[in-house]
Amino acid sequence: MDNHQYYTSRHEALAGIVARLKRRNRVFILTEILFFCLFIGGLAAYVGTPLGWTALLLSGLSLACYVIARLLDGRNARRIADSENLQHVYQHELEALQGDYSHFDDGRDFVDYHHPFTFDLDVFGPRSLYARMNRSVTSGGRRLLASYLSFEKICFQPREVAFFSRQLAFMDEFQALGQERKTDTLGILALRNMMEGLPLPAWMGRMWAKLLACCMIGLVLSSVVLAVFGVLEATFPLFYATLQFFLVFLLCNANARSIGRQTDLLHRESEGFVRLLRLCERQQAWPESMESEVEELRKAMKSARLLEDFIRRLDRRGNILGLFLLDTFLLNDFFLIRDYLKWRDDFVLHAERWVNALSHVDALVSLGRFVYNHPAAVQAEVVESETMVYEAEGLFHPFLGAEAVTNDFAIPDGSYTIVTGANMAGKSTFLRTLGINYVLARNGIPVFARRMKVSRFNLFSSMRTTDDLAEGISYFNAELLRLEQLVHFCKHPSYCEGLPSEEQHTLIILDEILKGTNSLDKLNGSRLFLERICKLPVSGVIATHDLELSRLSEERPDRFRNYCFEIELGENVTYSYRITPGVARNQNATYLLKRVLKVIEE
Repeated sequence: MDNHQYYTSRHEALAGIVARLKRRNRVFILTEILFFCLFIGGLAAYVGTPLGWTALLLSGLSLACYVIARLLDGRNARRIADSENLQHVYQHELEALQGDYSHFDDGRDFVDYHHPFTFDLDVFGPRSLYARMNRSVTSGGRRLLASYLSFEKICFQPREVAFFSRQLAFMDEFQALGQERKTDTLGILALRNMMEGLPLPAWMGRMWAKLLACCMIGLVLSSVVLAVFGVLEATFPLFYATLQFFLVFLLCNANARSIGRQTDLLHRESEGFVRLLRLCERQQAWPESMESEVEELRKAMKSARLLEDFIRRLDRRGNILGLFLLDTFLLNDFFLIRDYLKWRDDFVLHAERWVNALSHVDALVSLGRFVYNHPAAVQAEVVESETMVYEAEGLFHPFLGAEAVTNDFAIPDGSYTIVTGANMAGKSTFLRTLGINYVLARNGIPVFARRMKVSRFNLFSSMRTTDDLAEGISYFNAELLRLEQLVHFCKHPSYCEGLPSEEQHTLIILDEILKGTNSLDKLNGSRLFLERICKLPVSGVIATHDLELSRLSEERPDRFRNYCFEIELGENVTYSYRITPGVARNQNATYLLKRVLKVIEE
């Protein structure tokens, strides 16, 4: 069964389930109305007729049936919501297979014009790689996925990605839990910092305080027992118990209320977090490499249960009589604060690990779904090498689908490939194909090729330089600044903030060097740039319309080579979109312009 059949069959099956549950929901509503009327009628019959206890019994049974119907109705409503959320997952995936990614976050807030490659390669933004890949349901997972694709945090994890691509049921449920509301795991970390600053009496967590509390409990219980046997006056335990209650109340009430506000806020914020943890807890199989993260998720679930226990204990404080008895005889508020201090210390210490573990799972769900939705993609071979390696067969751009024209291409270490060709012949798309597939391979994500072999190296592109009127930066000045950034990056890969790198080699991908100046100046500047950049451990692929630049291969055949995208001019322009060795012969700008200007003659 292919992915389209899987999503379609599951969507149709859930449509039937939802319809059946909604019919059941109407039955529950009618049943609740019926039993409620019987309950009221029974009370009326008890008061106004001689049926007496028989009517009262009928009323009581009706009330019990009403409560049961309400509980079943609530459970049925939750099943409807869960089924509809899962149905939305399949519906959105079917739309994604048709090229509609509007339901998914496209990561436009991660667009960075100054990043070494993400802006040029369409990694973020509408219809970007991120939009096609992102299925995250947590803010942490969303951010982590973006860091993978931008090389801010490179994580080569082919086995984990392949494992998750086969866990369809888990991925379906995981995504369904984020259909109504995304979980702000980064907000949970912010709450952690706020909770850490909550002033609570640290002495309550000391051992001597616990021993003193146990002695106080023993004294009040002993006084009651002694009063029962007549050893003490009955007023003494009453007086002592009242004194002990007020002492505990004065010491603990304000702190318990502060804890209540903090835990209630955290509970609301972490509700989705806990649901995701429960789903992870039910998952039996995990990759061996994720043992530490799975253990962190178990610890997080244990901490979440303790938080729910705190909330139940805090709720019991609303009963005044219960509060008096519990604080008097068991010092409930004291031990509540003591237990909370211990839980808070553990939460503050480990919360970031728990959030990171769940964020990793969230990001892997996105990667696994991407792999499942693109079964034709293959795993690239990433090798350790002292030189730069880039070899690909049948390479094509992931945005173009199965109908894309494929190309075989290799980049020898230290080489500079000059790519020439007419407008719209495929040069820019090919450059992006090289870059975007390397981004996938470097993260252990299958690539769009028959075969691909690469080493680890840095990546820098310059394809979409823009001016900035607000900053007074012209187009040519913006190009110079980008080239300056490129030079610094090639010399020191960690030059770009947030992109630490230990790799020594860099691949640069350039589309028209110095577009913002005249032809001769552009040619001289391009030659000067390439001759100087050769001194660094850099390989490059450069697209250009300047055919004269291809003469560098005659002067330095050891470093420069020529490839082109050729077209055929006839009654119509024929584009092959295949890259071949050599220099392009045909150009189409004048040819196409004549067709446009033909309207004037007519």
